[in-house]
Amino acid sequence: MDDSETMNKVPSLLTYVVLSLLALPSSSFASTAEKIDLTNSFVGYFSLFIFFIAYIVVMAEEYLHLRKSKPVLVAAGIIWGVIAWVYVQHGLPDVAKQTFRHNLLEYAELLLFLLVAMTYINAMEERKLFDALRAWMVNKGLSLKAVFWLSGCLAFFISPVADNLTTALLMCAVVTKVGGDNKRFVAIACVNIVVCANAGGAFSPFGDITTLMVWQSGDIAFSQFFVLFIPSVVNAIIPATIMSLYIEDAHPEPTTEEVEIKRGAFRILGLFLATISLAVLSHSVLHMPPVLGMMTGLGLLQFFGYFLRKTLPSSLAKKRVLAEQNHDQARLHHLGSVVPFDVFSRVAKSEWDTLLFFYGVVLCVGGLGFIGYLGLVSEVMYNQWDVTYANIAVGVLSAIVDNIPVMFAVLSMNPEMSVGQWLLVTLTAGVGGSLLSIGSAAGVAIMGQARGIYTFVAHLKWTPVIALGYIASIMMHLWLNASLFT
Repeated sequence: MDDSETMNKVPSLLTYVVLSLLALPSSSFASTAEKIDLTNSFVGYFSLFIFFIAYIVVMAEEYLHLRKSKPVLVAAGIIWGVIAWVYVQHGLPDVAKQTFRHNLLEYAELLLFLLVAMTYINAMEERKLFDALRAWMVNKGLSLKAVFWLSGCLAFFISPVADNLTTALLMCAVVTKVGGDNKRFVAIACVNIVVCANAGGAFSPFGDITTLMVWQSGDIAFSQFFVLFIPSVVNAIIPATIMSLYIEDAHPEPTTEEVEIKRGAFRILGLFLATISLAVLSHSVLHMPPVLGMMTGLGLLQFFGYFLRKTLPSSLAKKRVLAEQNHDQARLHHLGSVVPFDVFSRVAKSEWDTLLFFYGVVLCVGGLGFIGYLGLVSEVMYNQWDVTYANIAVGVLSAIVDNIPVMFAVLSMNPEMSVGQWLLVTLTAGVGGSLLSIGSAAGVAIMGQARGIYTFVAHLKWTPVIALGYIASIMMHLWLNASLFT
């Protein structure tokens, strides 16, 4: 045997040895007919280590410039790979396979739901609806303090429909353009936008991935989310009031920005609202997954896209006649560059990194839960602690890690809680991410958009103020919705 053949056999030999060690029955493996307890085994510790390393890489995304989906995708593959190998060795391959398929089905429902929502948001963005809103605010000539309050209010009320990430990016573009070189104002305004967007998303099933997860789990009805409205307002208004005291009431340099809304923009907005209604009806009336209504709405958008393409030539002809009558050469040049609306190009522009990151998180947490770790955590948090303190701790933890895996872990534990407590953990997971810039998708996205201005440290300066709003919103919920805790 030559050296090259020997070298080729080394990796396969190492692989066989490692996997054989993983498959060795351990005294800690409490094997049953259906499940094997791996919490005190090498496989369990190895899986925890892999997840920990993957999440360290995710949290360092800003510095490594490595998309967050990559480490969790690999971690999910490794974790379920070693689990499956152990179950194969114990003659229980179907047990691991069925659990994996269950987690995959949960992800598939959320994936298609989010994909439709992102497609609609991208379609409205392509039709210049959000650009028109930004131009309207910029052209108003408002003072810095007025822009601070208006951007915060819009972030709060848009995020329940358009999700907190999209809303935060839109409002960040506004304050960056208005603030110009005033970095201090831009930084404070961005902190306020993150807080308001997260607070607004907490009282709507469509405002954040975590609220969507809770709604689809069936633990909270659609209408029950809205009892969190006043606690969410309190969460946003307290830090905003304090931060506004540090903004000068000056007027920035006047700017003029003209944006022409493309044909069909408002009709797409109407279709989006109709699609949300279909999702709600599918869940509450037909008792089907909300994704049924969302996918139907995607079909409606495709039909409308077909209508826009077919009627484009006649629409352009009418506009050309008007432009020629007015001798508007710039308008004629613009009309010559108009391209047909394409739904599938909007699908392609969805946040695939976020969607794939979500896959990795769901499968990683699902794997750790299958090993037995979520049961241990649930035993400590929801049996040994007071349930209210446990749910408050979930919010603080979501600021450090990320609210998606934290909420998925809680849903996987499925502790016995009242509706009031499920609403509490929904609130804390939604607004707890505001405590740090890395605690929510909105904060991470704005750090990239306003790079060097809105930073981790810039946000950290206001964390004590944000914590006041966090505590006050919890107290408001406990007092206002006390009847739901019985």
